[in-house]
Amino acid sequence: MIFVGIDWAEAHHDVCLVDDAGQVLAKRRVAEGLEGVGKLHALIAEHAEEPASVVVAIETDRGLLVGSLLAAGYQVFAINPLAASRYRDRHATSGAKSDAGDARVLADLVRTDRHQHRPVAGDSELAEAVKILARAHQGLIWSRQRQVNQLRNSLREFYPGALAAFDDLGSADAIAILELASTPSRGRALSRAKIASALRRAGRERNLETKAAQIQTQLRRPQLEAPALVAQAYGHSVAACAAIISQLSQQINALERELAASFETHPDAEIYLSLPGLGRVLGARALAEFGDDRTRFTHPKARKNYAGTAPITKASGTRKVVLARVARNRRLADACYQWAFAAITRSEGARRKYDSLRARGQTHHQALRALGNRLVGVLHGCLTNQQTYLEEVAWRSAIDVAA
Repeated sequence: MIFVGIDWAEAHHDVCLVDDAGQVLAKRRVAEGLEGVGKLHALIAEHAEEPASVVVAIETDRGLLVGSLLAAGYQVFAINPLAASRYRDRHATSGAKSDAGDARVLADLVRTDRHQHRPVAGDSELAEAVKILARAHQGLIWSRQRQVNQLRNSLREFYPGALAAFDDLGSADAIAILELASTPSRGRALSRAKIASALRRAGRERNLETKAAQIQTQLRRPQLEAPALVAQAYGHSVAACAAIISQLSQQINALERELAASFETHPDAEIYLSLPGLGRVLGARALAEFGDDRTRFTHPKARKNYAGTAPITKASGTRKVVLARVARNRRLADACYQWAFAAITRSEGARRKYDSLRARGQTHHQALRALGNRLVGVLHGCLTNQQTYLEEVAWRSAIDVAA
């Protein structure tokens, strides 16, 4: 067996090869790109007879470099950077660090402790495409929320009437009006007809006149005024934020259509969509983060741990504490939390589970995490058996107790 540690970077990669005994066979720095990858494969070929005998450790699970390693037939392990950092402390206590040294640490880590780490999953191209779209979609939503928060902060400083007029500053109604009335003086000058026209262009079809009247009333209410020049400067800031939010919303909608179309063509989409609380977007996020490699999760607990829904226990002497898992896939944990929240209104079994957890003293968030943990287990069973969700099977024990 040949063990390879790769400390990757944007412009170059440091490579270290060691044998079964931990002896260094070769060290080299290769450039990023086609030529560098070719030299990397040539270096490995000098010491390995078969690709299957090569085990690679690298601190990422995606990208062109990882794809080329998998395509070559190597066993590739994606090592969490935190785990690699802790493993480095086993070799040196001086605090010294270098890229070449990190490559050696990764090679030794995968030589001695690869059984403690998960190999890179062999997901299908379609699953990878869904992951890219799902992460881009969620990233834009997070970006829009940051812009909405910035917009709210600006309005708090000089335009409280706009805050009172809109419950959701990221809504199409709010953006349409703020693009026309970015300052209090412009807001007071808007007629009801112009407000109604702006709401119509934004897509509102119902209660136009009523909503227009409510907005006009709030914008014309007396409020504290900032100096004219200050208000004008804030107005430019508000207009810029509104324009960015508007564009982000358009791109989010476009990506959502592409995401739904790609997700629906996946063979597992029917199973995901059959579970209560999972729609096209949330189901696509779950599929994207779990992947579709059947060998990735051999047990429901492994899937729950990866999702971050399974709690952790800290026990020492007579002290024992059960806590929420901190080290987790943030995107997947967020998706499972939203999934659990949606499921309690669409599944009687999920609702009973949530109510029983609340009756035992758990908070709303704790109950949702526990419910999400159970739902991940149900999903694992459905995917393993290639069966769609059945309410009476998923919650059989709860139904028996209720009976």
